[in-house]
Formats: sequence, C-alpha cells, structure tokens
Amino acid sequence: MRPDAGQVLHFSEDPTIKKFVPHVARTSRQTRPYVWAVGFDRCPDYWFPRHCPRAMAWKGPQTRPWDVERIVGAGCGERVHAIEYGWLKAMMEVRLYAYRLPADPFVPIGEPPHAVVAQEPVVPLGPPEPVSDLIELHEEAGIQLRVLDNLWPFWNQVTASTMEFSGIRLRNARRSTS
Repeated sequence: MRPDAGQVLHFSEDPTIKKFVPHVARTSRQTRPYVWAVGFDRCPDYWFPRHCPRAMAWKGPQTRPWDVERIVGAGCGERVHAIEYGWLKAMMEVRLYAYRLPADPFVPIGEPPHAVVAQEPVVPLGPPEPVSDLIELHEEAGIQLRVLDNLWPFWNQVTASTMEFSGIRLRNARRSTS
C-alpha cells in the first residue's frame, strides 16, 4: 500500500475520518498542530497496528556492509522490521486503513525527513482503503519481518550500527532485559 504520484498516505484503524484537522498528538515532541502523513518510502513504517512497538533498520548511503549482514542478515535484503511476539496476533488481525491525501499542502518534517505534515485541514481524496495482510505487504516489499521476545537488545544493536533506523511506539515494548 503506497501513494500514487501527487499523494501521501495516512494510516489509521479508524475508517470514519472525513477530514484531518491539525492537532498536537498526545505523544508528539512537536508543539505545533499538524496533520501527519507519509510518502512512498516511509509507508512500510506504518504497516502495523497503531500502538505496536516496532524497531526498523535499513541500508543507507553510509551503511557498512558488515552492519547489513549483522543486523539484517546475509542474503536477507536491505531492510528489517522487528516486533515482539506479544504483538504478532494483533499484526495478523488488525483492520488498518489507508487514506489517500493530496500531497500539495504537505511539507517534509525531520532531519532527515521521516514524515510530511500539513498545517491546514485536509480532506481525503476518497474513502479509506482497507490495507491488505500486513505480513504479506512486508514480503511483497522485500522487507524482513522479525518477531522477537524483546525489542531492546535488537534496538541497541541497530542504534550502535551504521544502519539507518526508526523506532515507533517503543514505549509500548517490553522492559529491557539488559
């Protein structure tokens, strides 16, 4: 599930949203109200239940080959997403929807950019589209999906590597075992 040209996507478990209004998310570090969405490259970051903690790593321009082999695995592609076993059932059962939004009012946020934001209300281009099997989406995109007992040992290795990475909802992960 990716946006077409001139579009960005917003993923939600709520299929009833008619208009996205800028707001400050309860968990946001940002103090300005925004409508949040993602472009083509960052869509896989949101192929998860909303509250599911996830650790993601991928090969970037500065990534050393040995880090790809160590973090992703030899012959396993260039990107890995990890969740905890406790979230696997939700991953398989969640009803996730993608809202297609016009890209025009959105600008990149973050350095490097990890999302796009709008500071004005945005009306979806059509009804929300059900997102298909999330595990299948990972497979089709060539993204390794790893299921772990605890994310923290993996996350610590990722953040100490030369891989590019993102962690979302990590506050919902099990407590560190180290």
